[in-house]
Amino acid sequence: MSNAFVGLQAFLLKSSGLSLDKEKKYLVEARLTPVIEQAGLSDLGELVTMIETDKALAKKVIEAMTVNETFFFRDRQPFDGFRNFILPELIKQRMRQRKIRVWSAACSTGQEPYSLAMILDEEARAMAGWTVDIVATDIAETVLKKARDGIYTHFEAQRGLPAQHLVRHFVKRKDNWVINQNIRSRVDFRQQNLMADFSQLGVFDVIFCRNVLIYFAPDQKRDVLNRMAQRLAPDGYLVLGAAESVIGYSSEFKPHSDNRVVLTRRSAPAQAEPLRAGASLEQARSAK
Repeated sequence: MSNAFVGLQAFLLKSSGLSLDKEKKYLVEARLTPVIEQAGLSDLGELVTMIETDKALAKKVIEAMTVNETFFFRDRQPFDGFRNFILPELIKQRMRQRKIRVWSAACSTGQEPYSLAMILDEEARAMAGWTVDIVATDIAETVLKKARDGIYTHFEAQRGLPAQHLVRHFVKRKDNWVINQNIRSRVDFRQQNLMADFSQLGVFDVIFCRNVLIYFAPDQKRDVLNRMAQRLAPDGYLVLGAAESVIGYSSEFKPHSDNRVVLTRRSAPAQAEPLRAGASLEQARSAK
């Protein structure tokens, strides 16, 4: 491998946690050639040298190499688990506080947190009097801007989104679909590098961290998971991607006995009356 590629590998690992193997040279060329040309540089070697001191250019490199693949209700099962399992249990556990905090980490262009917001909007009657905060973060400001704007192409809007959701929560604007203000106002988008300290975000009852740690090197994955454990309530819930696992990386979590898409903290207190998986929110509210 060239010195430039090795230098880029080291930079991405340290700055963003991304593990770039040698088979990804084609990806580097495809994504960084425009950055090199826009910066007026000659090649990858010059780019790697420049990003050591040029923070703006370094940011462009990180954003260019970040994977932003996402769509509404992606993989479906985690969202069904949120509606039918996590929310009912939290309603029982948080009856006194009547407040729930959710973190959508590495949210990309916003489809994941907006999907969660749509579920909450549809369950508003069952959760009357409750406050639910959704904090959505990503390393890339460019995707966060798109997320905040809530404007999606026809392809993006229809991808994974049931027709009734499109009609209820979006308005057509020329060739695009714009998510309504009610849903947008439910999500607080913030820039956050998972490799940096995120303790200022506070403590959450639910963390969605899906399809991002799969790109991290083992040590970085271990570090992020253990720090996320400190940001999750002792009886809170972590949701990972279908191809992701904490096994071998963190002992802070364990699979929930009633739902295989949910992980809980090992320090979670035993519940005297565990809620049946799939119980409705109305049933949860009445279970006092």
